[in-house]
Amino acid sequence: MPNDTIGSRLAGQVTALDASTGQGLLGISWPTAEAAMPMAGTLGAVSLQPGERYAIARGVAYVPITGLLTPNYFVLERYLGWATYQGLEQTMAELAANEDVAAVALIMDTPGGLVRGCQAASDAISAVAATKPVHAIAHPLCASAGYHLASQATELVVTPGSEIGSIGVAVMTASFVQPGNSGAQFFELVSSHAMAKRPDASTDAGMAEFRRMLDEAEGVFHAAISRGRNIPTAELPDRLSVNGDPAWGGALYQPEDAVARGVADRVETRAAFDERMLATYAPANVPARRPRRGARAQAAAALAAQGL
Repeated sequence: MPNDTIGSRLAGQVTALDASTGQGLLGISWPTAEAAMPMAGTLGAVSLQPGERYAIARGVAYVPITGLLTPNYFVLERYLGWATYQGLEQTMAELAANEDVAAVALIMDTPGGLVRGCQAASDAISAVAATKPVHAIAHPLCASAGYHLASQATELVVTPGSEIGSIGVAVMTASFVQPGNSGAQFFELVSSHAMAKRPDASTDAGMAEFRRMLDEAEGVFHAAISRGRNIPTAELPDRLSVNGDPAWGGALYQPEDAVARGVADRVETRAAFDERMLATYAPANVPARRPRRGARAQAAAALAAQGL
């Protein structure tokens, strides 16, 4: 398929994605078994093998949340190591039940992703945080849907030089305005009571429907941040604004600015973060553990179900 990029596969869907930092990832060719090899990853002192979603080191479960986030595009998880919302739900359920896990560390390196499925993963993180500490660290990027997830952590850390924020949602759409290259005029038609199925952004009614849809998704986003960060919902737009106008949210913030706005808790190097996690949670004389095999088995089963 020509121009079969990740961006072309996600086109037209509502996103919580920082466009400036996510553009390069959208341009990557869609991975296939013939063209890609499963990727391993590193989490500081611990490492991940292909298909593994987390690693446990001396009482701390390290969970990478990387790449463009999708509900269940497990091929991106397998070949690029990118997180999926359903994978995160499964991971959080495992870690909540694992008595060897005293705390969870979310390693954030994502520009965000799709809105669909994000709330369920966010709720799963919140549920774990209600029973054991969850620490999120932006290293080097925690944007949009990624911030939606990280905002549910017990603590949110930003490393020096990292960026955090881009809170809001967006969609790109198109309307036919003239004949195509073939000279033919194209039309999109819907049934009489399904105008919202294909709203036309070139009309006032269609634009109003897109605005309603986006504002509804943003309301869910803001409510999650308000709950996770303990910021009154009514105050949030002003806190996020870059110029005092509440419409001008959606920016990325530098570490000190993020802390001042209340969207992060502290600025800390990755090395200092890791040292603090081990000093706080590591039991005496317990060596690092390899990730549980269940994480790999579930990812493999999901891929098999999709015929990948």
